[in-house]
Amino acid sequence: MDKILEGLVSSSHPLPLKRVIVRRVVESAETPLSQAQCRAMFALSTRLVLQGPDPFQRQVGRQVLEAYGRYHRAEFEAFFNRGLVLGLLQRGYGELSNRDPAILDYIQAGLRLIMSCPSVLELFELLQVEALRLVCERPAPPLCARLCQLLGDFPQCLPRGRKLSLAFCQQLVRSIAHFQSQGSREAELRLYVSQVTQVSGLLRSVWKAEPDTLLPSLQELFAVISAADTSFEPSVALASLVQHIPLQMITVLIRSLTTDPNVKDASMTQALCRMIDWLSWPLAQHVETWVIALLKGLAAVQKFTILIDVTLLKIELVFNRLWFPLVRPGALAVLSHMLLSFQHSPEAFHLIVPHVVSLVHSFKRDGLPSSTAFLMQLTELIHCMMYHYSGFPELYEPILEAVKDMPKPTEEKIKLILSQSAWTSQSSSLPSCLSRLSGKSETGKTGLINLGNTCYMNSVIQALFMATDFRRHVLSLNLNGCNSLMRKLQHLFAFLAHTQREAYAPRIFFEASRPPWFTPRSQQDCSEYLRFLLDRLHEEERTLKALSSTKTSESIMNEESQKQEAVHKAQVFAEAPCMGSEERTLIEKMFGGKLKTTICCLNCKSMSQKEEAFTDLSLAFCPPTSLENVGPKCVERSEVKDDYVVQTNTSATSPAGETLLNNLEVNGGCDTIMNEGTIKDFSTEPNSENTTNSELNKVQDNRDMSQRLVGKNTLSVTDLLNYFLAPEILSGDNKYYCEKCASLQNAEKTMQIIEEPEYLILTLLRFSYDPKCHIRRKILDNVSLPLVLELPVKRATSSLAVVSGGWSVGVEISDIGENLAKKLKPSGADEVTCPQLVPYVLSSVVVHSGVSSESGHYYSYARNVTGSGPSGLCHQSTALSLVSPQDKLLTEESPCTVVENELDTEMPREWFLFNDSRVTFTSFQSVQKITSRFPKDTAYVLFYKKQNSTCGFNTNSANGLWVNGDPPLQKDLMDAITKDNKLYLQEQELSARTQALQAASASCSFRPNGFDDNDPPGSCGPTGGGGGGGFSTVGRLVF
Repeated sequence: MDKILEGLVSSSHPLPLKRVIVRRVVESAETPLSQAQCRAMFALSTRLVLQGPDPFQRQVGRQVLEAYGRYHRAEFEAFFNRGLVLGLLQRGYGELSNRDPAILDYIQAGLRLIMSCPSVLELFELLQVEALRLVCERPAPPLCARLCQLLGDFPQCLPRGRKLSLAFCQQLVRSIAHFQSQGSREAELRLYVSQVTQVSGLLRSVWKAEPDTLLPSLQELFAVISAADTSFEPSVALASLVQHIPLQMITVLIRSLTTDPNVKDASMTQALCRMIDWLSWPLAQHVETWVIALLKGLAAVQKFTILIDVTLLKIELVFNRLWFPLVRPGALAVLSHMLLSFQHSPEAFHLIVPHVVSLVHSFKRDGLPSSTAFLMQLTELIHCMMYHYSGFPELYEPILEAVKDMPKPTEEKIKLILSQSAWTSQSSSLPSCLSRLSGKSETGKTGLINLGNTCYMNSVIQALFMATDFRRHVLSLNLNGCNSLMRKLQHLFAFLAHTQREAYAPRIFFEASRPPWFTPRSQQDCSEYLRFLLDRLHEEERTLKALSSTKTSESIMNEESQKQEAVHKAQVFAEAPCMGSEERTLIEKMFGGKLKTTICCLNCKSMSQKEEAFTDLSLAFCPPTSLENVGPKCVERSEVKDDYVVQTNTSATSPAGETLLNNLEVNGGCDTIMNEGTIKDFSTEPNSENTTNSELNKVQDNRDMSQRLVGKNTLSVTDLLNYFLAPEILSGDNKYYCEKCASLQNAEKTMQIIEEPEYLILTLLRFSYDPKCHIRRKILDNVSLPLVLELPVKRATSSLAVVSGGWSVGVEISDIGENLAKKLKPSGADEVTCPQLVPYVLSSVVVHSGVSSESGHYYSYARNVTGSGPSGLCHQSTALSLVSPQDKLLTEESPCTVVENELDTEMPREWFLFNDSRVTFTSFQSVQKITSRFPKDTAYVLFYKKQNSTCGFNTNSANGLWVNGDPPLQKDLMDAITKDNKLYLQEQELSARTQALQAASASCSFRPNGFDDNDPPGSCGPTGGGGGGGFSTVGRLVF
């Protein structure tokens, strides 16, 4: 039986067949077997469990071991003896190390099977000794957690006797001090925290069962954290032990520590500093209670030197913990006590003063009841400190302005709090979107105030505003008397362009543009918001035009009134002179393109074509394994028959009334990969009547391209666009239903861009759905952003015109015009694909900072890119050439790569960083390096501007001179901006006079915040915007 099983699991039979046979082998465990047969089965199952090369074999080993061990218990007892267990713990099993957690898994499974056998007592005694030996060897968190799980399930294996039990607890404390997290991602941190919790839980059980071990364990803990050895820093995981110490022991322990003459000041300082560091541990309870008790104990014995040193060293760290929801209550309690007790000097308070305003503003914007409760406690503390350390108006005035709307405690209450040197009550943890504020930007650009997790809107609006041609079209529209969304966007753009305020609050536009399903004050997907916004603007303009047309047709007007109506209609949503169709909306003109999808049956060669409009292309991340397995492209499922009904050699154009905004996503981010055999089965059937050598060669070419993508260290936007446009073989379970063949056939699917947009929007599909955790996880892969991107556009032209030289090679087809192209095409002439590389220049980058779509922060990089662009940009790329589709895909060596550095160095301060209210200068190098410097900050939405475009506005238009190329504003908009600017100047003047009157009493200055280049731009708070509280915040804490 063992030989059969061994041959089966290692065979190449299908997995379902293997499972059926394994089930029968397990069921046959009830039949009598000889001792030799049982031993052979036990040996085989042990080998499969410990050395199985794949999960299936290890699972089979566990099933067989459990079944045969249960029905042949005596034989298994003889097999699972002291020698086997000791050998596993000391020498391992074959190539498997004795420190592998799988060894303990196997031993625990064996103990369950022989629990009722006498020999189990001998194994318990053995494990008592081996458990102590293991913890003395400082096991890693996975092994230590697995050992504690075994000891928790079988407490008979815990070391017995006071001496051994005490040694075990002390050594386990030392082991926890050596724990270090093996990664920084959320899943890795979750696992690490669970392992630490498993170990500390065992210690709690031992302390409860044997109380005599508690005090020596705590003494060992203090010895570890008070050590002055700089080469070893104890793990913050020791904080997990604090919650298991009975609070009734605080008084005794603190008195013992603070009065012990053997405890030196340096050791106490070191221990207290490390206990304060424990505030960052997410699941520890009562850490703040022990820290405050120790601070009070030191004050009681008048060890003020330690208190001063620790306060000045750690006050800023404690304040920074207020940004983290999980630890905010404890941090506020410790901060309150440290500040209120430090009454001899303002030094400690002034260390945190520069950071108070940003925290207060952030929680005021949040607006939640829990935010108000927290701000009330923080405001009360700040008022107490400013009352006690008066005489610094230049420091406190920004704070007073920030908290002016919050209740102010009475003077009697302030005096009572200060006299008691007490800390305020703890606040509730709360989610928030925390963004830093700064003075007026020297960039001349205006920021957008975060209205409460609205960074997703702010980043998109700034990117659209920096799309120069789009902004100019919006500002030039005549929308008087119209209350449309476009009118509100025009109002917002006008204030961003002309206000003198450092930041503008887009409340009206936010309420008008927020999708109905978006929850207010919660983080949202900026890409989803952008698509909704463009769709709303597009549909709104179409509706207005339709109403205007209907009104015209139904009313009887004379010739003069008809002319006036035409003039009025032309004024609303003015169109650029370069566009062909007057019925296109502004969104279609700026962001609309067309994509043609072609499916060719590889049997009958019939073709099905469909054209689709798009405003953005969603580029999927395909896992390297799927690229290697499926060749050209991974396929999620086949829905070909429904989408492509007409079999013809001409394109089936979408109806004119079809909604423009089709978000073209490929494979849903490749979360679901088709079976490995899909392409393999097709390519390994040379005798198939549906397969030719040319198709096989094409599949191999595509696989070679996929492998080139896999071999690269860092993906680029070029790679993702290559994958988007790569031909796709439909075979296997994804075969295409050909109506001409009346059967499922292998087919090739290709996608071609046949009309390019003025602004190309690319969305990187970074969020994939995790069905286990029911969240959208984020793909944190770095993607290189080319400054110059060449988009392959394959327009349909007349073959006769190309052959006869009717068009010169250097002429762009888009410049000829659609009508002229139709006239030049002779009747019945076949279409010839003429690929052309259209150059685009990077205009804006929206960055997401965080680890999931439900949390994080958005900010954007942008620059002004006009229609003409830098001179001499890729002039050779406009030439037409007839080559294969693969050859015209974006290549690794773009002919415009040489221009990138020149473009970025021409104007070194042309790039801006828009981070809510804050706008700063930056560089393209900062854009490229953002993910390498801050791994959670990744490019998400990209705006590229087409170069050599002729649809830009004429800056010397008939209605007046345009400032900086922008059109003059309408009177009502200019009046509103002028009124607001006057009010802002009055506010500034009043503030300046107040500061001048109070400047004489100022006696010192404070330290500035420092430069932003040292901090990640993404700062919807370290909690990541709408991430809120809960366990997900553990991914943003520092261990």
